[in-house]
Amino acid sequence: MTTFTAYTTLSNKDSAEALGAALEELSNEPYGVGVFEIEDGSGMWEVGGYFLEAPDEVQLALLAAAHGANPFVVSELPETDWVAKVRRELVPVHAGRFYVYGSHDAHTVPEGVEPLLIEAAMAFGTGHHGTTQGCLKALDRLIEAGVVCHNVADIGCGTAVLAMAAARVWPETVIASDMDQVAVEVADANVAANDLAGRVICLEALGFEHPQLHEAAPFDLVFANILKQPLIDLAPDMASHLAPGGFAILSGILNDQGDEVAEVYARNGINTWHREEIGDWTTLTLQKATS
Repeated sequence: MTTFTAYTTLSNKDSAEALGAALEELSNEPYGVGVFEIEDGSGMWEVGGYFLEAPDEVQLALLAAAHGANPFVVSELPETDWVAKVRRELVPVHAGRFYVYGSHDAHTVPEGVEPLLIEAAMAFGTGHHGTTQGCLKALDRLIEAGVVCHNVADIGCGTAVLAMAAARVWPETVIASDMDQVAVEVADANVAANDLAGRVICLEALGFEHPQLHEAAPFDLVFANILKQPLIDLAPDMASHLAPGGFAILSGILNDQGDEVAEVYARNGINTWHREEIGDWTTLTLQKATS
């Protein structure tokens, strides 16, 4: 199936969201629309749509002009077997004691690791991205330091790979939440595939906004592998949901954003315990003050 994409950028959040909404109303309706802040410190926003037929470029030009956006760039994507492509390109990842793999690589799982099965069709958050690797290595580092966590949450869980990693090493139930219902369904499928049903509870929630998260707090460990601004916005809630002496593992942070995120959390009583850079991405391990 041939897919067409149309992307533009603009500098105002409200205008970007309005443009995204307008894009959904085109006569040749896109099957998906995304509005994202570009995480490079530029303050720019990206609006894009995916189409099964070539979009009307006159309509796109009018929309861009009406919302103060740059001209749309339209591209045709070739037919691709994405699952086969992922299977070719995503080799297993060894991060500390954790081994992330697809079922097609099950024969490669070595002895003495904590295996985490993520299917190729569910590739977001497989452990190949520097942010997920950083979080898995940070968890391994805490374990090596003798830290034992009895109450763990994974906020913005994606595939739930981090929640499952915690459930592999500690016997308690882990809560994994995501604001995207599709991600929650993917997380549930991965939890079942790893024989962790009942050990990892998957919820649809924005941040900590769910009764089960409120009831389970305070947490000994919280993962949040999202993006800089959502992490900054989450800091006060993190402080109120984290136990004294508890840890937060944060990623989705570009290297030049690490200081800003760390400073915001320090102002909320959660201080840097360790920091690691993998490629362009920083992972922060923070610990809440005990008094």
